[in-house]
Amino acid sequence: MASPMRAVLLGSRAVRCLRVAALQMNYTAVSSRREISFKLDEKTAHSSLDLFKKDTGVIYHILGIDPTKVPQNPERFREWAVVLGDTPVGSGRHYWEVTVKKSNEFRIGVADADMSRDECIGVSNRSWVFAYSHKKWNAMVVNKIIPITNIGHPSKVGLLLDYEGRKLSLLDPEKGSLIHTLNADFRGPVVPAFALWDGELLTHSGLDVPDNL
Repeated sequence: MASPMRAVLLGSRAVRCLRVAALQMNYTAVSSRREISFKLDEKTAHSSLDLFKKDTGVIYHILGIDPTKVPQNPERFREWAVVLGDTPVGSGRHYWEVTVKKSNEFRIGVADADMSRDECIGVSNRSWVFAYSHKKWNAMVVNKIIPITNIGHPSKVGLLLDYEGRKLSLLDPEKGSLIHTLNADFRGPVVPAFALWDGELLTHSGLDVPDNL
């Protein structure tokens, strides 16, 4: 039979073990939660695009900037009005939102970080996007167009990237509902990607993945 003192010591040791286990569980929970926080990368922005609000928004100018007046580098898109995010993703689930109410023609999604700067997002197997044009939504991959009919023109949409699940989903944040999911064959790190032909878009990152998804 254990002595009273030994029982106290054993009890204290058990309490310490429980505390350590709780701290480890809490650390694991925090470590496994992934929240992408990104800005738009000016080095990739086509000359018709300007960044604003500390590089979280992009605006289209019909004339744009004289291409000879912007720094020339191999990361900049040359033919299409595209800009990429500055944070590559190679694992986990991530969620961000885009205010779209001031644009009527745009594409939003993800792209391989090293995709060709002579292509537009949505036309090859290096990008996966949702496009809005002529008051209609479509999903696009490898230049395949998939109509999306259960959405109008919300002021804001959400994007959920599941890297290991190879999926990119479009969400309605106001309704908390899933609109459409694209299956994607990610072969390496991807970054948020945006194409814009009028108005402006504003990004919101550093957000938790919605609990119901």
